[in-house]
Amino acid sequence: MTGSGVLVVDKAAGVTSFDAVALVRRRLRLKRVGHAGTLDPAATGVLPVLLGEATKLMPYLADQDKEYRAMVRLGLTTDTLDTSGRVLTTAAVEGLTRERVEQVSRGLVGRIRQVPPMYSAVRHGGRRLYELARQGLEVERESREVEVHAIEVEEVEEASVRLRVVCGKGTYVRVLAADIGRALGTGAAIERLVRTRVGPFRLEEAVDWATLREASAESLWARVRPPESAIAGWPALRLDARAAQRFLHGQAVDLAPPGAADGSPVRVHAMDGRLLGVGEVSTGATRVRPVRVLNADRPGTSVVPA
Repeated sequence: MTGSGVLVVDKAAGVTSFDAVALVRRRLRLKRVGHAGTLDPAATGVLPVLLGEATKLMPYLADQDKEYRAMVRLGLTTDTLDTSGRVLTTAAVEGLTRERVEQVSRGLVGRIRQVPPMYSAVRHGGRRLYELARQGLEVERESREVEVHAIEVEEVEEASVRLRVVCGKGTYVRVLAADIGRALGTGAAIERLVRTRVGPFRLEEAVDWATLREASAESLWARVRPPESAIAGWPALRLDARAAQRFLHGQAVDLAPPGAADGSPVRVHAMDGRLLGVGEVSTGATRVRPVRVLNADRPGTSVVPA
C-alpha cells in the first residue's frame, strides 16, 4: 500500500521549498510529493509536504490562511526586499514609535493589492521572476489582490520592528514590510521571517530539519498526518458502502451535511473514516457531487525500513 498524508516540515534557512520536497521524496522513497505554499529560501518554518494521494489536496491547503512572525529592519531598502539582498538606499531612523508603526500597519490590513517582487517564484514568459532578477532584468508585473487579516506590532526597537502577520494566499510579507518602511519614510527589509502556521498545521508540531535528514523512514512515517488533516475545518459527510461506490465512480450522492450551502466544499468519508475525496454541495443543499476523488490509501510506510 502506498503511503499518503501530510508531513509538516520546519524548513531550514538557506534551502528552497523544492529542496525540502526532494529530501522528503528521498527519505520516504515516494514519487508523488508536493508542498502547499512556497517559502523563501531565507525564511524558515511551516512547510506542509503532501504525500501520495494527498497531493490532490494541495490547492485546498494552499488556499488556507498563513501566519508569520517577521523581524523588519528599518532604514534601508534592498533589491530582494530582505537583508540578504543588495542595498539600494539607506536612511536615518529617528523618532520611531509603536503608535506610528501601528497606524501605518492598519492601512495594510484588509483586501489590498500587491505587486509580486522580482525575487519571487512567479512565472513570467515561462521563467521564474527570480531567474530574470539574477540576470539583472526587471519586467512589468501585474498587481494582485491579497487579503491581510491582521498585522500585530509585537515589539518596536530603535531601528527594527517585530510583527505577527496573518494573511491569505499569495501575500508577500516582504512586500508588506517594504510598504511599512515606505510609509514611515525610512525604507525597510525583512531581517528574519518564520512561518508559524499554514491552515491547521503549526510550527510546534513540525519535523525539524535535522530530524528530517537523519531520522529513520519508519519514525518519519509515524509523524505523517492523515490526508483529511489538510482540510480538517470543513464539514464532513460519511457514506455507506453503496453511496461510497457512487461517489468513487464520479456520481453525485443524495446527501449533504446539515446547514451546508450550495457550492461549499465537503470532506467525504467512508463509514470507516477513510477519506474518499472532496465534494461540493449542490441542488439546493441536498446533494454532494464529487470534485476530487482519492484512491484508498492511508499513512504508512511504502517500503520496509532497512
